[in-house]
Amino acid sequence: MRSIIFLADGAADLPVLELGNKTPLQVANKPAIDRIARLGRCGSFVTVDDDMPPGSEVANLTVLGYDPRECYQGRGVIEAASMGVQLRDTDIAMRCNLICIADGRIKNHSAGHISTAEAHALIRHADRYLGGDDVHFFPGISYRHLLVLSEPSPPLDPSIPSSLSPSIPLSLDPSIPLSLSPSFSTDFECFPPHDHVGEKVEGLMIKPKADNACPTVAKLNDLIRCSWELLPQHAVNQARVQAGKDPANSIWFWSQGRKPKMKTLKEQYGITGAVISAVDLIKGLGVYAGLDVIDVPGATGLIDTNYEGKADACLKALEDHDFVFVHVEASDEAGHAKDLKQKVLAIEYLDSRLIARVMKGIEDKGVEATVAVLPDHLTPVVQGNHVHGPVPVAILNPRLAPDSVQTYDESACASGSLGMLHGSDFIRTLLGRRSPSGLH
Repeated sequence: MRSIIFLADGAADLPVLELGNKTPLQVANKPAIDRIARLGRCGSFVTVDDDMPPGSEVANLTVLGYDPRECYQGRGVIEAASMGVQLRDTDIAMRCNLICIADGRIKNHSAGHISTAEAHALIRHADRYLGGDDVHFFPGISYRHLLVLSEPSPPLDPSIPSSLSPSIPLSLDPSIPLSLSPSFSTDFECFPPHDHVGEKVEGLMIKPKADNACPTVAKLNDLIRCSWELLPQHAVNQARVQAGKDPANSIWFWSQGRKPKMKTLKEQYGITGAVISAVDLIKGLGVYAGLDVIDVPGATGLIDTNYEGKADACLKALEDHDFVFVHVEASDEAGHAKDLKQKVLAIEYLDSRLIARVMKGIEDKGVEATVAVLPDHLTPVVQGNHVHGPVPVAILNPRLAPDSVQTYDESACASGSLGMLHGSDFIRTLLGRRSPSGLH
């Protein structure tokens, strides 16, 4: 039997006063998702333990059955795999956002959802003037990019090339070495920009947790400060300002780590699989999990993504894969933007344009499949950031009788027969490797 996961990133929420103390999932028109809940079995799933960061990287590792305590090494290394960036064991990879800072505060985490073409020009510019033998910037999609710190060469000249412009010298602190010690440290604290919109940047600079991390932290913070002088002068940002758009006037580093060691899903469960997503993080997880990454034209990670294209790619992948993971980012982006209407609309688009299309396709083709729908974490629109808490799960196995749940939302699913899932419970249930008692 085939298996499908529909992952509605950040779709889970808390009750919203404006919705009569209901959640977006409770008010959205989503007949296809509700049908999965009605014909399947439901429950709740703790994707992130309280003592771990409630990010998509940790949550989706858990969704795929991995223990984040054993293999989580930060978001950057996962996205590096998606981008085809080969890491050495000694390298450190970090997410590098392009963000907008205004009046000393983070205005938004995405530089107004800057286009990929604009962002690539800025990241190449940063790599030219801020990069070096030990610092490498790699362009990604929209505001999401990658920084890799490699074992350094001998000390570099801290001066910025004069071709940049003699009128805008960058204030690299000469007391901070541009080459790090041969053994980098990851023992420092970063602050994801999407969780700190509106806060002062000076209080959010990278902080060491141990003395041996101080040189690394000093280097990273200096790079960020230099970008405040470098990026605003670029033609891309000048054009954005003239057009009334937010400039990408800062780079921002977070989620550091080294190359993880993970068994593939084939090694663990003997299945072949594919992943469909617009987001490098999810694609990178797929690479480490041994899944084939399927790129869909027009997949953006936003509400304008190609839902139909993802649905058709899923149906095609089922022809020669045991398992397909279909990820949609739009509901999470709406949550970060605190856009209630767009979050509800993102859920409805997922339902009508993707899930309904796939369900009809497998029925028309006579494909027997276990289908699951769930978010990875909560992204409450009132708060605009990720928070801890269980997410609703619905799993439709055509060979099993349904429980009494009739609709899909946080409250309804909590009363389902699956109970509270933890760890690998979800993936084992989806694949039929978990007994009704919950024993593996």
